[in-house]
Amino acid sequence: MSTTTNHLDGAEFLSAENKGLAEPAPRFKNLTKTCDYSSKNNMGVAAAIPQFQDWREAAHQVKKFSIANLDKLIVQFESNMKARGAEVMFAQDAAEANRMVLEIAREHNVKSVVKSKSMVTEELELNHVLEGAGIRPIETDLGEYIVQLAKQRPIHLVTPAMHFTAAEVGELFHKTLGEPYSAEHAKLAAIARKNLRNDYLTAEMGVSGCNFAIADTGTVVVVENEGNAGLSTATPPVHIVLVGIEKVIPRIDDLPLFLNLLGRSGTGQKLTAYTHLIHGPAVGKKLYVIFLDNGRTKVLQDPHAWQSLFCIRCGACLNACPVYRRVGGWSYGWVYPGPIGAVLTPHLVGLHKAAELPFASSLCGACNEVCPVKIDIPHQLVHLRHRAVNEPSPMNSPFERMTWKVWAWAMRGPRRYAMAMGAVRIGVRVAKYLPWHFGKLGAWTRGRELPKVPASSFRAWWRNRQNTSQPPKEKP
Repeated sequence: MSTTTNHLDGAEFLSAENKGLAEPAPRFKNLTKTCDYSSKNNMGVAAAIPQFQDWREAAHQVKKFSIANLDKLIVQFESNMKARGAEVMFAQDAAEANRMVLEIAREHNVKSVVKSKSMVTEELELNHVLEGAGIRPIETDLGEYIVQLAKQRPIHLVTPAMHFTAAEVGELFHKTLGEPYSAEHAKLAAIARKNLRNDYLTAEMGVSGCNFAIADTGTVVVVENEGNAGLSTATPPVHIVLVGIEKVIPRIDDLPLFLNLLGRSGTGQKLTAYTHLIHGPAVGKKLYVIFLDNGRTKVLQDPHAWQSLFCIRCGACLNACPVYRRVGGWSYGWVYPGPIGAVLTPHLVGLHKAAELPFASSLCGACNEVCPVKIDIPHQLVHLRHRAVNEPSPMNSPFERMTWKVWAWAMRGPRRYAMAMGAVRIGVRVAKYLPWHFGKLGAWTRGRELPKVPASSFRAWWRNRQNTSQPPKEKP
């Protein structure tokens, strides 16, 4: 699967760039190192705050209330934002949201768009849609800018170009922008800044995501570290905010709690560099807020799955996950990678397209320990596994059901078990002479050796031990 393949409807878990758990692409070595550093740093920052666990519980309760009262809070947000002159719209799916964006762009004769970082626009494949309409989209977040130039998809929720080294970025800038090669971070940032500056000034429209939509004040909150979101939203005459319906929180008084958690869990900062509170359009400018469902109400229909909508996109679970560190973000096949992606994607695109993802986890619980809003990700994954094998999905195929029926039959009695294990022992001995690295199984077997089969089975060893370890009989 190409990293630029249209993925509105989801994609397969395994990809051409990343064949499986045993054989990641070489570039992911940098990803593993960076994730490990970020995870340790974030956990150290959290551990230094005595009340951090209280913050997590408080945030969990706020999100629980928000999702339970989502219908009322969105209406409250809409009323307050409209009162200040903004237009608030609702899109059922990606196609409808894209249509709305294009209609606004045509109304204002838009030729170029500057975009701040937004995972929702990744859901929409908005860049491809704009390009297809003859409109030039420009990513302004440095990481997003890099992956756009490289014609790739983001690999991480917070740091989209985490897999790139500075040397690789220097080569990319030299090849695509004609800039002198450099591997110095400051010079690379300066190159991006220089090339983006004119785009901010000439773009007819800016597009952003939304970290939090505050109901009682009708406020859009955009959090960033580079200043690009401020320029993208304030400089062009038209600003479109694309926001998932789950981003609503009840009160402006709740915001400091989430800002404290987001910075520390996302990048290890006490607070991100810029926090923009947008209450309405600036004088002489247009502001549109588009709420996106795109499968989120399907999550609400499953009472065991609500917690997955609590996510604030900090990326902490990705950094802590041993599977994500090994395979990278593209392997998850859609927009959201890592543990939270394994939970969200099956809901948003359907189990028939993403049933494998909940099984892409060791259930070690590291994600649960670091989640700032206390999403119980391991139990969410187990719940989805249960659904995947009991509802129509690739994990509930006739072959899958027959395999487990045979396994269950073999495990129901000691003689059957002994026969099955005998067959396994023979199979392991024979398999080393066969070309058995086929299909998806090959991604596992090519990187591992088969265990050596001992001379006797455990059951035989145990019987022999019982016979030879009887205590001596007492003399009369």
